[in-house]
Order: sequence, then C-alpha cells, then structure tokens
Amino acid sequence: MEPVRTCIGCRSRAPRASLLRLVVQNSHVIADDEAVLPGRGAWLHPSLECYQLAVRRRAFGRALRIRGEVDTGNIENKLNGEVMTNE
Repeated sequence: MEPVRTCIGCRSRAPRASLLRLVVQNSHVIADDEAVLPGRGAWLHPSLECYQLAVRRRAFGRALRIRGEVDTGNIENKLNGEVMTNE
C-alpha cells in the first residue's frame, strides 16, 4: 500500500507519488524531488492552484513550522515552468 499525504494547498489526501515534497533551506522553500532532503517536509500538488491556495492560507509557515517570512518564489517558478511545458 502506497503512503498517503495531505496537500497543504487544497487539503485533499493523495498518494505520495502524486505530490511534491517541500523543505526549507536558508529561509527558502525548495522542492525535494527525490524526497530525501533532511528536515521537516510538506506536501503539495504540483499545480499553481494548490500553490496559490497554500500561499493564501499561509500554509507554508505552519506546515514547515517556521516563523517569519518564507520565500516560496522557487516553488512558484518551478510550477510556472511545469505548466508552460505541459500546454
């Protein structure tokens, strides 16, 4: 049975393989494509809609348990790139 995780954007549960793991390094949220980086992780559907929901809900700080400003620009750029190549 495949592990199930909850998307921090839409809050729906999905198989781990269909979600993107996120971690914080030096106050920057980065994508952990291999799901092997150390530290607390959060899971997000690889879509701009879920990303925008997570930003609006301020879910990154809560899920990753960090205080202060969180730079999620890397994730937004990654998702914009993925959306543009799929169209």
